[in-house]
Amino acid sequence: MRLEKRTHTSTTALLLAPFGAVAFTLLVGTLLVLWAGAPVGQTFALLVKGALGSTFALSETLTRAIPLALTGLAATVAFKARLFNIGAEGQLYAGALAAVAVGGLHGGTGLEWPIWALFPLMMAAAALAGALLLLGPALLKTRLGVDEVVTTLLLNFIVLLGTSALLDGVMKDPTAMGWPQSVGLQSEMELTKLIAQTRLHTGLLWAMALAIALWLLFKYTVLGFDIRAVGANARAAAFAGVPVTRTVVLVAMLSGALAGLAGAIEVAGRTGYVTLDMSPGYGYSGIVIAMLAGLHPLGVLAASVFVAGVLVGADSMSRAINVPTYMADVMVATALLSVLVGGLLAQYRVRWR
Repeated sequence: MRLEKRTHTSTTALLLAPFGAVAFTLLVGTLLVLWAGAPVGQTFALLVKGALGSTFALSETLTRAIPLALTGLAATVAFKARLFNIGAEGQLYAGALAAVAVGGLHGGTGLEWPIWALFPLMMAAAALAGALLLLGPALLKTRLGVDEVVTTLLLNFIVLLGTSALLDGVMKDPTAMGWPQSVGLQSEMELTKLIAQTRLHTGLLWAMALAIALWLLFKYTVLGFDIRAVGANARAAAFAGVPVTRTVVLVAMLSGALAGLAGAIEVAGRTGYVTLDMSPGYGYSGIVIAMLAGLHPLGVLAASVFVAGVLVGADSMSRAINVPTYMADVMVATALLSVLVGGLLAQYRVRWR
């Protein structure tokens, strides 16, 4: 058996690959439900009801989708240029720490800023923290040829260990009764709620606006063309006059900034402070989101809602029926593998010898 490059890649096949991945994921979920000995129809009905069945359920799904969409956009912009950013988890925590450093520790600095100026400064600091964290691996790749997958992945552990040290040290909340968490944001710095008595906040509007802005960047700007050219073939792009190194650096700054904003928005919109378990793997899930969306910024919004619905619905389902919540993790991982295989088969055909 060998793979043979297709002479013509069908656009329809590439567009249908994510839908095929979702269908295969549901099939795998069905087999898992049957293996657990639970009724398939009731299980999936409870999953959908837990994700979308009420205003509260829908608000929880959309709340979970916000950081997933932002880390998905971070992965999308990086992967477009074949910069494989696996470090969005660390960049998210770096952004969250920077946001608390500006919006939480600010009160004790003696330099009082008005809220209208401090809030954008907080967001800018979070974006800059995430961007700088990815800048190093990008320069190592462009200057020395170091594999960015390794460097960005290992930086996640460095950032998490650094976060642990900060939460037990200079950023520790003295009123937390020994619990390792940072000081809280000032109440004026928190994002407002979109629906009363729910956790859904205006971070959803941030995610939607950033997705639209990124789509416009890819479609209508010179930088967007350069990013797509570098992603298609960096050597050919360089031969055509595209500044490859500068483009990769700009992509790294943009991707890291989006992941850093995910941390700031999660703190300002939901938690109010930083803890080590603030993110249940949003940075890694963003890769799944980006691949499910076919690296399309607007598709990231739909993919993030789908994944968030599976995760939130599984939590509700497990409380009502004897099916473990780990089924949701298996389904998300299956969706990633399925969309990768679907995209591969759309570009290559299998030849048997």
